[in-house]
Amino acid sequence: MPSEPGGEQRGRQGGLNIRSLLEQYQGRNYDLHGSHVNPSNVRTLKTIGFDRCYVRAEGPYLWDAEGKKYLDMLAGYGVFAFGRNHPQIRRVLTEFLELDYPSLVKLEAPLLSGLLAQELKKRVLNDLEMVFFTNSGAEGVETAIKYAKCATGRPAIVHCEKAFHGLTYGALSLNGDESFREGFAPFLPDCRRIPYNDLEALERELSSKDVAAFVVEPVQGKGVNLPAAGYLCEAARLCRKHGALFVADEVQTGLGRTGRFLAIEHGGSVEPDIVVIAKSLSGGYVPVGAVLCKKWIHEKVFSSMQRSVVHSSTFSQGSLAMVAGLAALDLLEREQLTARAEMMGNKLGEGLRAMVPRFEFLKEVRWRGLMIGIEFGPPKSLALKTAWGLMHRLDKSLFPQAALIPLLDEHHILTQVAGHHIDVIKLLPPLIINDEDVAWFLTAFEQVLTQLHKFPGPAWDVVTRIGKLALTKRAR
Repeated sequence: MPSEPGGEQRGRQGGLNIRSLLEQYQGRNYDLHGSHVNPSNVRTLKTIGFDRCYVRAEGPYLWDAEGKKYLDMLAGYGVFAFGRNHPQIRRVLTEFLELDYPSLVKLEAPLLSGLLAQELKKRVLNDLEMVFFTNSGAEGVETAIKYAKCATGRPAIVHCEKAFHGLTYGALSLNGDESFREGFAPFLPDCRRIPYNDLEALERELSSKDVAAFVVEPVQGKGVNLPAAGYLCEAARLCRKHGALFVADEVQTGLGRTGRFLAIEHGGSVEPDIVVIAKSLSGGYVPVGAVLCKKWIHEKVFSSMQRSVVHSSTFSQGSLAMVAGLAALDLLEREQLTARAEMMGNKLGEGLRAMVPRFEFLKEVRWRGLMIGIEFGPPKSLALKTAWGLMHRLDKSLFPQAALIPLLDEHHILTQVAGHHIDVIKLLPPLIINDEDVAWFLTAFEQVLTQLHKFPGPAWDVVTRIGKLALTKRAR
């Protein structure tokens, strides 16, 4: 049995030797997680064949313990917009660590957070004047909820069906997917759900005059649902008309992901009151998020010296996180990655859209920059209708696995389903992907679709077994 950390893991200075520790336990990921972290997730990953042990990462690529190279089209749910282990961001962080600079003194005004706030404000609308730093997107949404209620004196928050704003309690109260909410009720009161892209439903709720804010994703992450033309702009106008705040959740869409610094920039003259960002602001190294708001909102919350820390977080404004954010913004601008996201997203999107007429299962491809949804739909031919019906009877979330599993097994491409009980695959690759990566994915996906349109066939055997296994476990 391996010894406990220590002993032979000790380095030259008498401390932990992380290289030796990783080498000693390599390949035991799922044993450790099954015993100590999340056994249910381990069973899920093993069932669908995603139980790989990745040991190296660079840019948009991962390598497993067997030396196989993978194309990462998931990017840690959008964290790795700059790819993994970006050398320029790492250089900045390494240089900073060598300075022995203070962090989290608390009874001070940290220089680095002031600098990062200044840089963020340069890139967003001018009237978003104040910045609060968080450790995650969910914490940013919690901040927005508190700000909105304090600033307006109203109790209600409106959100959308299929929305995802995080899994902490307040954010979960705004979640539009019951799969995440089950077992955690009751939620915050006065959280009201409306359909996405439905301005009439929004105005009905706003007209009650008790709504503090409308919280919305400019592009919904679950399903990659795009806003209708003019929807965001009109939603913001309606909020102003009825005295509510318009909160843009840009946790996944922000920092160039959609081909604009913020996705709301696609919607014309959208005027948000609060914007929440996170994920890629970390540079892929240190968790960090930010909430930008109008000054009058900030002054309502922090209304006096006695209330100067009425909203706070222990690790907010940590020096290393602020440096990561500064390095991320610098790289985004110098490498012109926002424009690259739009260009590469169009190449992927148009390449996928061209396949729609050729494959019965393909219903629609939609995208903003490098945020892409590939939606499947019922086919017309009898044999494929049988396959479609079989998959959906076994499990409503099963069909996309018929594409995801061979993409990983045969083509070494990591992707994800875009939500529960929907037939959508989501692509969220690093902004640094190149033409070869696009060709790698398009070629692989076309081959997978070709296999899927042969029923019965080997492409269906694996997912059928998975579906039957899921039914058996639910029956127990």
